[in-house]
Amino acid sequence: MLKRLEFKEVGPAPQMRIDFAPRLNLITGDNGLGKSFLLDTAWWALTRTWARRLVVPHLPPAKPSITFAYSKKTGGEHEYTSVFERMTDTWTVKQARPAIPGLVLYAQVDGGFAVWDPARNYWKKETPNRPHAYLFKPEEVWEGNVLCEGLVRDWASWQREGGDAFVALTHVLGALSPSDSSPLNPGELRKLTLDDPKQYPTLRMPYDQDVAVVHASAGMRRILAVAYLLVWTWREHVASCQLLGFPPTNEIILLFDEIEAHLHPQWQRRIVPALLQVMDVLTGDHNASVQLIAATHSPLVLASVEPVFDEERDKLFLLEERAHKVTLHEQPWAKQGDVLNWLVSDTFGLQQARSIEAERAIEAAEALMRAAGELPPDLDTKKKIHAELVRVLAGHDPFWPRWVVWVEAQELSA
Repeated sequence: MLKRLEFKEVGPAPQMRIDFAPRLNLITGDNGLGKSFLLDTAWWALTRTWARRLVVPHLPPAKPSITFAYSKKTGGEHEYTSVFERMTDTWTVKQARPAIPGLVLYAQVDGGFAVWDPARNYWKKETPNRPHAYLFKPEEVWEGNVLCEGLVRDWASWQREGGDAFVALTHVLGALSPSDSSPLNPGELRKLTLDDPKQYPTLRMPYDQDVAVVHASAGMRRILAVAYLLVWTWREHVASCQLLGFPPTNEIILLFDEIEAHLHPQWQRRIVPALLQVMDVLTGDHNASVQLIAATHSPLVLASVEPVFDEERDKLFLLEERAHKVTLHEQPWAKQGDVLNWLVSDTFGLQQARSIEAERAIEAAEALMRAAGELPPDLDTKKKIHAELVRVLAGHDPFWPRWVVWVEAQELSA
């Protein structure tokens, strides 16, 4: 499992360090503060490859470095400090045979995926043509490339065969379903157009229609891609281990950028707990441990993990910009109870879980009630504030009782 990343003169801050928990790691923060940077670098530290672009350090005279540590297959901890060689635009790697961190899958926000399999991608001098990692563009996940047949063909083949692969896919889809009342159930294979010979997989929708997976919504497509890559990766890993004569890995690392991307709120409440369980569904008796490292903007995601968060095995991190400096720190875990409380917590930092206009009107009303602070010109009287509150607040908004009581008290004392 990934233990630690430490940066000097690379990334959004002069120095940054993150110590990961062994199971669940959620990274929050505003856009542009480095969540994707952390995931990209985590992938590189574990696999010695870049899933997207090379991370470029700060300009000279900075002396950039990336230190990382992860647990090894043989036990103990592998640690290395990489420095950037400007003449070759590369980060140094240890020249000796690298340690094996486990099976790694990186789900990117644009629908691309990267897979590193210790049985198939492990660096060896005698196999120079072996790929260093499997990198899939979004369309390749669906249509395939030289590495795999792709979701459409593999799913159809597995379904026709009716063997273990299709059983595994069905179970994984069930585990990742948005709700118990809307399970992701495969439908019948079907031809879509006169000129296309392929038989396409379908989903049996709650309204009793089979919809081709290529016509599914963006949220469903992302979940289907995750389910397919998990099944494909694990099956290929197990088969390769059988050929090589050693047991499958007992460590799996899942990296997810914006884990809630495209997902309906109902699905956002289930995705993290489901991913923590889905590898048990997939790996069966292999007893593999899973480490999930995910970036998120969703208060629903954080609310969803309250029942399963274990402070011994899980962590929450926050990236912040203060006084033109980016900081990363571990947030003390505290249950907030609901999404509104998460929105106004330190993790997300909203003053009000309402529109900007409603927040501004309530702040003006509170300043007037306290007789403290300067009011904006357009909200500098009780009448103006009341008119704005009527315009921007719902009739059942919990702020109304406070305001009405104060207004009535003012009228009685006049």
